[in-house]
Amino acid sequence: MSSVERTIIIGSGPAGWSAAIYSARANLQPLVFEGAITEENRLQGTLPLGQLSLTTEVENFAGFPSGNLKEFLTSAIHPDRLLAMPPIEEHPHAVTGPELMELMRQQATNFGARIVTDDVVEVDFSKRPFTLKTRESGTFQAETVIVATGARANYLGLPSEETFRNRGVSACAVCDGALPRFRNKPLVVVGGGDSAVEEATYLSKYASKVYMVVRRDVLRASKIMQERATSNPKIEILWHSQVQEVLGDDKSGVTGIRILNSQSNSTTDYASSGLFLAIGHTPNTHFLKGQLELNEKGYIKWQKPFRTYTSVEGVFSAGDVSDDYYRQAITSAGTGCMAALDAERFLAEHGII
Repeated sequence: MSSVERTIIIGSGPAGWSAAIYSARANLQPLVFEGAITEENRLQGTLPLGQLSLTTEVENFAGFPSGNLKEFLTSAIHPDRLLAMPPIEEHPHAVTGPELMELMRQQATNFGARIVTDDVVEVDFSKRPFTLKTRESGTFQAETVIVATGARANYLGLPSEETFRNRGVSACAVCDGALPRFRNKPLVVVGGGDSAVEEATYLSKYASKVYMVVRRDVLRASKIMQERATSNPKIEILWHSQVQEVLGDDKSGVTGIRILNSQSNSTTDYASSGLFLAIGHTPNTHFLKGQLELNEKGYIKWQKPFRTYTSVEGVFSAGDVSDDYYRQAITSAGTGCMAALDAERFLAEHGII
């Protein structure tokens, strides 16, 4: 077991890196567990850099207007990290998700944050210093902990969906949409919120047609996103509909989607080489095992308005792991800042710094 850390941060999305930046600038020398690169994490969308690294253009993060960022990105990010990133191309839009996350990570390391590419699998918050057990790196102790583990994509739970997972079924259009199996083919997106429209819009760059499967007769997406969906000639919205079965075979993977219309109670088979899920998220709190109070949806519950306090003094939470309402990159980053400041003040009040 190593010496007691002042602050340990669990998670590597906008909340985690913002907390790391603020903690490092406060000379807390934070230790960040960014997650492990495993097949399990890949399948459930919990690889390092969080959900934002699975998106395309990020138009609404303040400070990143549209323009060519290539020169800045290549000069700001460590060469070793550049090698692992998708090729940085000159693009007229704002920063992409992977680019923004790499910039945040680099900024945290510039100020002295230390990073461990591993998962925290168990915690003991019953007494301070707190104890955290990792998958491969051993056990660690800390005076304060910031939980910023985010939330992962949900699936429908159909047996046929599981059968064709990674053979045409995906929860990440950006990860998989440009693959040869999807190019110039019809595709299906499930969901009616902003994320679903984003997925469908992105896929329309590659697909011959994109069907959006929506349970109701209206989209939950914001007005501007609704307009993008309805004005895109490649997107067709199937109202009052739900996926009944994923069709395919061992050779080709997904070949079609059986859609049930709830009004007519009839099914229609749509030719499709892919099914993309955009139906919400589940907070990544499984490793807590009852150590912190959660709300009815499983998100970590803040104990005081405008504070990142959890049910255990000295443990704070930030980002989507505590936010089942806004779920935006910029709000996550803001609460990461708040959690770092809360942790710093806690340490000061207890005479640790």
